[in-house]
Amino acid sequence: MDKFTHLEPEIKKLAQKCIENGHIDPELYDKYEVKRGLRYKSGRGVLTGLTEIGEVKSYTIDDGEMIPCEGKLYYHGVDIEQIVDGFTKDNRFGFEEVVYLLLFGEQPNKKQLEEFMHVIVEYRLLPTTFVRDIIMKAPSSDMMNTLARSVLTMYSYDKRADDTSIENVLRQSLQLIAIFPLLSVYGYQACNHYLKGHSLFIHTPPANLSTAETILYTLRPDTKYTELEAKLLDLCLVVQAEHGGGNNSTFTTHVVSSSGTDTYSSVAASLGSLKGPKHGGANKKVVEMFSEIKENVKDWEDEDEIRAYLEKILNKEAFDHSGLIYGIGHAVYSLSDPRTTILKHFVGNLAKEKGMEKELALYQLVEKIAPELLREKRNRPVSANVDFYSGFVYSMLGLPLELYTPIFAIARIAGWSAHRIEELMNSSKIVRPAYKNVAKHTPYVPLDARK
Repeated sequence: MDKFTHLEPEIKKLAQKCIENGHIDPELYDKYEVKRGLRYKSGRGVLTGLTEIGEVKSYTIDDGEMIPCEGKLYYHGVDIEQIVDGFTKDNRFGFEEVVYLLLFGEQPNKKQLEEFMHVIVEYRLLPTTFVRDIIMKAPSSDMMNTLARSVLTMYSYDKRADDTSIENVLRQSLQLIAIFPLLSVYGYQACNHYLKGHSLFIHTPPANLSTAETILYTLRPDTKYTELEAKLLDLCLVVQAEHGGGNNSTFTTHVVSSSGTDTYSSVAASLGSLKGPKHGGANKKVVEMFSEIKENVKDWEDEDEIRAYLEKILNKEAFDHSGLIYGIGHAVYSLSDPRTTILKHFVGNLAKEKGMEKELALYQLVEKIAPELLREKRNRPVSANVDFYSGFVYSMLGLPLELYTPIFAIARIAGWSAHRIEELMNSSKIVRPAYKNVAKHTPYVPLDARK
């Protein structure tokens, strides 16, 4: 938007007025007992709804006191670690099974799973000329924006776009779950070609591929991938498919769905939430942080040198000067994140296949040292979160940074869809929390009398 460059000085002055007049005294939040971020001072979330879809467990209550415990995650009451153990022992992909469980509240038998996968494959088809007319003609450097735009445009191709009956919303949800890999990867291919000058690859995936295989097939120029690569990517999709109703993007799903709006608007809103670096964009920050660590730490096995550099990051002297060690700590989990525990169990095999054992050892040392430093500063236990190892998996797979958060979205659309249906079925009220106005009342001043 270079033609508006001349307005920048005026915008700067106007922005200064926002800063001067937009500040709220922090003491007022305590005075009126405002639950900032919908969280109590203890960190526990304010109860705003009920769900049967996902459960996050990170503490127990003993005589009214919160006692941290090892993290647990349940999908419709089933422990995710048992789910992963089940499909990995059978040497099969698990994401589609998890989608079924989240949407329908029960574990599918073989026939049900086969029929469901057939539905997903049938829906994995974009409207005629959609790639050419929508994705190719307005490429963006940000894939989450591209994905959101594509989702909103799908509204125009749907004759029943505003129908919020459960049957229709389920149809829309299944279609979006099926095409998210294509929208994401094709959006990246368009960016890679038109904005970066690389060759353009638009592969149509065979009908027998899982979601993880579809991502790798459509992304890579030669469409090739190993079974281990696909299985690790599938595992990342499984552990990121759902995380309760309170996470920012899923809560967004509930808020927007409660207004009675269409599925495409709801999903686009959740995508906007997930894009943020405090939410789904964190795994990209982990990989970028480790790139800087590897450049500045000479001996990757020297714990003292690693500790010294992490202290620089915490003191805002290194990396992005935010004072954050990305991938360490979570709003809910303290002692452990079960998703991290799962990925750690499998990541070694891929590191060996890729010849990246030294990088894995560095990750493991940072995972050991960083919580110790944070515990000293904040006096509370923290652990590595799912972004810590999912970003490493993506880097080993050679996935471009631009696709890290869209892959999170490819997984989480399953949870969003289940929560949207649950909201439509069980709530008739629009979500509307209270905000207290703390501005002083002032009289109206005629224009000519204003200074």
